Amino acid sequence: MTVAAFTATVSVLAAPAHAASFPDRPVTLVVPYPAGGTPDILARVLSEHLSKRFGQTLVVENRVGASGNIGAQAVARAEPTGYTLLMCAFGCAVAPSLYKPAPYDIVKDFAPVVMVGTVPSVLVVNPSVPAKTLKDLLAYAKTHPGKLNSASSGIGTSAHLATELLNTKAGVQLTHIPYKGAGQVAADLLGGQVDMYFDNLPASLASIRSGKLRALAVASERRSPSIPDVPTFAEAGVPDFLITPWFGVMAPAGTPKAVVQTLNEAFVAALRTPAVSERMQQLGVDVGPGTPEALGAFIAGEDKKWKTIIQTNGIRVE
Repeated sequence: MTVAAFTATVSVLAAPAHAASFPDRPVTLVVPYPAGGTPDILARVLSEHLSKRFGQTLVVENRVGASGNIGAQAVARAEPTGYTLLMCAFGCAVAPSLYKPAPYDIVKDFAPVVMVGTVPSVLVVNPSVPAKTLKDLLAYAKTHPGKLNSASSGIGTSAHLATELLNTKAGVQLTHIPYKGAGQVAADLLGGQVDMYFDNLPASLASIRSGKLRALAVASERRSPSIPDVPTFAEAGVPDFLITPWFGVMAPAGTPKAVVQTLNEAFVAALRTPAVSERMQQLGVDVGPGTPEALGAFIAGEDKKWKTIIQTNGIRVE
């Protein structure tokens, strides 16, 4: 028997025993984004409940830099034991297409664990924009190419890619204005310095309800219960326009399936507890626990979809 074959045999035989005792020490959940953002908040909400369930601490570690790439790379290169996990988000799936060389392969370098949840994306405009509906906005954009500007919190973010997707789908020419963070976007949108923005609904809901911003359409399959009068893009005349800011937990590729299943069951149980469910509702997150296979299929679809948009529009991050 070769060394490789012997090693593989030992690994297979050891996996059930490892899974049965997992975890027997603290587990680290790496958040590749700054503290205080939605991924960080979700990780810390889940940490308390997972620590109780495991009898071991779930340590939340913010490892930031390079738009999330540093933390994601660290997890991709970690030992595939289940003790180092990644709180992944929309940016994880698009980074391999935005950067050259690619920092990692989102499909090959990670083992999906569980979808934590999603938030609706909504197109909002400053009330000064001469458009009451999405149809009005697109008509104005076609007769005034380049005049309307669409903000984002940076190159390759969901708001930026949504802008490019709308340009492609609707045959318009919106001018993209990248910022260095969502806070300044919100201030300038409310002040009228920029015209429109694809925002996560929870962040803009108060401004929509107060009339400070006008919501034209949600980029989801169904209307949001929070703003039931606002149509989906499909209802407003732009089919197949889906933007899904999401959050999911990933492990390094090669993590034993039994360990992944143990992790999945623990996260699903935590997400279904009343305390976590209530907190998710407060954050505007639609809880989406499911199987590792379901998360894997979703990520593969996101990777393919946005790779096409990024390549078609020649988007790159230097």
